[in-house]
Amino acid sequence: MRILLTGANGQVGWELRRTLATLGTVIAPTSQELDLAQPDTIRQVVRETAPQLIVNPAAHTAVDKAENEEALAQAINGTAPGILAEEARRLNAALIHYSTDYVFDGSQNRPYNEADTPCPINSYGRSKLAGEQAVMASGCAHLIFRTSWVYGMRGKNFLLTMQKLLAERAELNIVADQIGAPTWCRSIAEASSQILAQLRMDAGRIREVSGIYNLTCAGQTSWHGFAQAIARRTGSACRLNAIPTAAYPTPAKRPLNSVLAHDRLTLTFGLHMPQWEHALELCLQH
Repeated sequence: MRILLTGANGQVGWELRRTLATLGTVIAPTSQELDLAQPDTIRQVVRETAPQLIVNPAAHTAVDKAENEEALAQAINGTAPGILAEEARRLNAALIHYSTDYVFDGSQNRPYNEADTPCPINSYGRSKLAGEQAVMASGCAHLIFRTSWVYGMRGKNFLLTMQKLLAERAELNIVADQIGAPTWCRSIAEASSQILAQLRMDAGRIREVSGIYNLTCAGQTSWHGFAQAIARRTGSACRLNAIPTAAYPTPAKRPLNSVLAHDRLTLTFGLHMPQWEHALELCLQH
């Protein structure tokens, strides 16, 4: 099995490179070798590697920068997944694509399920929704995994930022009215590989269950609650003040509710994601 993996140096991509290695030969071009903003390059790389499976965690993930880089975000997050999907269909291959809670506006008072109507409120969310729609319209065998609040020990994320600030500051203000499920990138990669192993990496089997699945750690908290958990586990004495979103304006609006329901994932694959607190504990142990 030849597996083409994009974004192998990113948070999720780095973990997928490890977990997918047990399922096949992983081909992981660099971002220079596979520039997702260049459609012709995407087609060339896919045709040269001729994979049976394409796994696409790569994305333009700088949410605030995307407000001023909407064309670039659209190219990488919206157009590129559609091209990968078209090439997958041509090869009779399957595509695994990763999306986000930011396709929703966060206005409802219950966890979002896959049937809820998307309504993104920022450029990043709009570009990721466009990617989902392009993959589904392609007709290829696909799984789209929506995740949220991704963190790990690589790259730029809330956990690493908080570890640095907790060591430097005596007091921090943290937003407390946005809720979601912090999700360890390794949890995403391990669940993805378990599902692929269950489906025997077969495009026909994947086609039978094609669609969108929410894939986040279980439970929910606020950014303030997430910061408190990090502080407890790192022994920090930094004071954490809870503030509203209005007190911390950013270029891109964020949904107040980013919690995603996992019923479809469990019903289809029998998979139960770990509680976010447990995943955080494991992450920090590593």
